[in-house]
Amino acid sequence: MNRPLDELRYFFTALGYFTRVPVPRWVGFEREYLNAAARYFPLVGAMVGGVAALVYLAALRVFPPGVAVLLSMAATLVLTGAFHEDGLADCVDAFGGAYTREDALRIMHDSRIGAFGAIAIVIALALKWQTLAALPPQRVAWTMIAAHAASRVFAISYLVTLDYVRAEGKAKPVAQRMGLGSLALALVFGLPWLFLIDSKLACVTIAASIVLRFFIGRYFVRRIGGYTGDCLGFAQQVFEIAIYLIGLAWISY
Repeated sequence: MNRPLDELRYFFTALGYFTRVPVPRWVGFEREYLNAAARYFPLVGAMVGGVAALVYLAALRVFPPGVAVLLSMAATLVLTGAFHEDGLADCVDAFGGAYTREDALRIMHDSRIGAFGAIAIVIALALKWQTLAALPPQRVAWTMIAAHAASRVFAISYLVTLDYVRAEGKAKPVAQRMGLGSLALALVFGLPWLFLIDSKLACVTIAASIVLRFFIGRYFVRRIGGYTGDCLGFAQQVFEIAIYLIGLAWISY
C-alpha cells in the first residue's frame, strides 16, 4: 500500500467533496474514501478561509471594510457551493417545522427551502458580515482562516460520538465512526490557527466551543437520535459564527 499516495487521495477527496475546486482525474472516487477524508476537512476549511482572507485583503485596498467582508463571503459561497449554508437551512426548517423525528428527517431531506430556513440563512450571513466588519482589519484575515478551520473540527467531532440516523444519504460514506487518530489529525489541521490570533482568546474560544458542542449534540440526539449530513453543516455554521462573536466580544470588553 502506498500510504503517502493514499493520504493525498483522501485530501483531494475532501477538497472535491466540500468545494467546487477541480481535483486531478487520477484521484478517482470511491465511497470509502470519504470516511478517510474526514480528517482533512479542517485543512480544507483553512484553505477556504485563506481564499476569504485573500479576497478581503485585496478588496480592502479599494473598498471599505464592510464591502470587503461581503466580497470575501461571496467568494467562499461560490467556492463551496454554499454547502454548509444549505445544511443550516435544511436543519432549521426541519427542527422548526416538525414535531416528530420522522417529520424532521423528511423535511430535512426536502430540497425546497422554507420560511425557517430562509430566515436562518439571512441571519447567519448578516451575523458573519457584521461581526467581521466590526473587527479591526488587521485581525479579520486570520480570524476568517481560524474560524473556517476550527468550526469544521468541532462539526466533524460528532463523527466520534454520535450515530448517523439515515439508512442512506449523501453523507452516509462519511458517517462511519471516526477513530481517535483521525480526530487528532483533524485537531492538528484545525485548531492551531486560533492561537495565531491570541493564545488566551484561543483557549476561551475552544472552551466555549466545547460547551456549545455538548448542547448542540444533545439537541440532535433528543430530536432525531443522532445526526445527518445537514446537521454537520448546521453545526459548522453555528461554530463559525460563534468564533466570530467570541472574537468580537473579546476585543470589545
